Amino acid sequence: MPSVTYIEANGNHQEINVQIGTTLMQAAVDNMVEGIVAECGGSCSCATCHCYIDESWVDKVDAASEMENDLLTCVAEPKGNSRLSCQVVVTSELDGLVVHLPTTQF
Repeated sequence: MPSVTYIEANGNHQEINVQIGTTLMQAAVDNMVEGIVAECGGSCSCATCHCYIDESWVDKVDAASEMENDLLTCVAEPKGNSRLSCQVVVTSELDGLVVHLPTTQF
C-alpha cells in the first residue's frame, strides 16, 4: 500500500498506508487526520478538504478538473499547489506523497 504523510499546519505529521483507489480525503477522515473537515463527504462541493501537495510531488499528481479549480478559488490561503483532497486518488505512483494542511478550513 502506498504511504502518504499528512503534515498539519502546526508541524505535526501522520504517515498513513492508503489503499490504492482511495482519495486523500477519505484516508484522512478514516485516520482522524486533523485539518480535513470534508463536510460534503467527497462530492467536490464544499472545499473543506483543501490541502497543499508538496512541491516535489505536484507533477506526479493528476491535474485538477475545472470544477475543482473553481472551488479552489473559494479556499482560504490558496496556493499554486492547492488541491481538494477529495479529488486526489492514491495510486502506486504516489507512494511517499507528502500533503500539507492549511491553517484553516471552513
